[in-house]
Amino acid sequence: MIQRPFWLQRLQTALAEAPIAWLCGVRRVGKTTLADSLGADQVLYLNCDLPSTEEVVADPELFYRGCTRPVVVFDEIHQLRDPARLLKIGADAFPRLKILATGSSTLAASKKFRDTLTGRKRLVHLTPVLWDELEAFGVTLQQRLFHGGLPPALLAESKQPSFYREWLDSFFARDIQRLFGFRDMNRFNALFEHLIKQSGGQFEVTKTATALGITRPTVESHVSALEITQAVTLVRPFHGGGLNELVKQPKLYAFDTGFVSFARGWDPLRQDDYGPLWEHLVLEHLQAHFPETPPRYWRDKQGREIDFVLPRQRDAVDVIECKWSSKAFDGGALGVFRSYYPEGNNYLLTPSAAPAHLKRFGEHEVLVCNPSALKM
Repeated sequence: MIQRPFWLQRLQTALAEAPIAWLCGVRRVGKTTLADSLGADQVLYLNCDLPSTEEVVADPELFYRGCTRPVVVFDEIHQLRDPARLLKIGADAFPRLKILATGSSTLAASKKFRDTLTGRKRLVHLTPVLWDELEAFGVTLQQRLFHGGLPPALLAESKQPSFYREWLDSFFARDIQRLFGFRDMNRFNALFEHLIKQSGGQFEVTKTATALGITRPTVESHVSALEITQAVTLVRPFHGGGLNELVKQPKLYAFDTGFVSFARGWDPLRQDDYGPLWEHLVLEHLQAHFPETPPRYWRDKQGREIDFVLPRQRDAVDVIECKWSSKAFDGGALGVFRSYYPEGNNYLLTPSAAPAHLKRFGEHEVLVCNPSALKM
């Protein structure tokens, strides 16, 4: 088992702060393996995909009274008939126990969780393998960008298109259809693959609906489901009410670089492909390390754009630009942005192994570094 200390610490912190830790993430991202890393002597593990588990927990009080280990893991808990009741009884009536529940979506995604357990849980969103986990997995950055960050795909000797196709079909059948009741797999997958191909670009509902020949409400409901299940991230624009800034249109990112390269037919990767995929990897790093600060992007009507913006406090925002090579950065958009928002740190994130260093672009100093040096 490959150790993932960053995520293990996140789980342990969540369990220390609340009776329930909700571990969510897309299928095959490693939730079960991470739960196992808590230690076999500490954990009672139940696979909720098995019909027999329903019988085991049919009487929640009797079940919890019989637990002899400090942590109970309910893997894929949304498969049970009444998971919210099971979790609530455990949290309220058995405070000596800690509960780890895993699933592919947020609690609010399913009608089974009308009681979303407010005040009883902490959320941990497990992303694909991060930049600072590459050494532990024994893979190169290029391999991570090409294969993606789902461990089975990342560790494969070669990229197998069948893995990505089978994952898409399973995702619909086991997550989307069960949680949201969508029936047309072909239409859903056509939309999902279209969005993956457009990943990193601005998302327009009307344009997408027209391109696929489906209705706006269908696009909106399907994208909402994809966002809830963490299969896509909508990065909203940052603005201060300026007339020259975009204020509504989000950018959409698919959850994994392996699927982006698969959907776009990038096999093998070319030099120009690394930059867009690197931007995706940086986004995942921000989501993992700064979960309380959703990243935004900034763009004005002249097309000048900042990749990511992290608001820190009322008058300070940090700028994060992503470049495969620092030589590709010119600082023009940064100058315009800082004329509106002068306070905050400027970062240029590259995959370079060189030490972090300051570099001046026009009137502004920028810290050129890799993601590991990013501090908030």
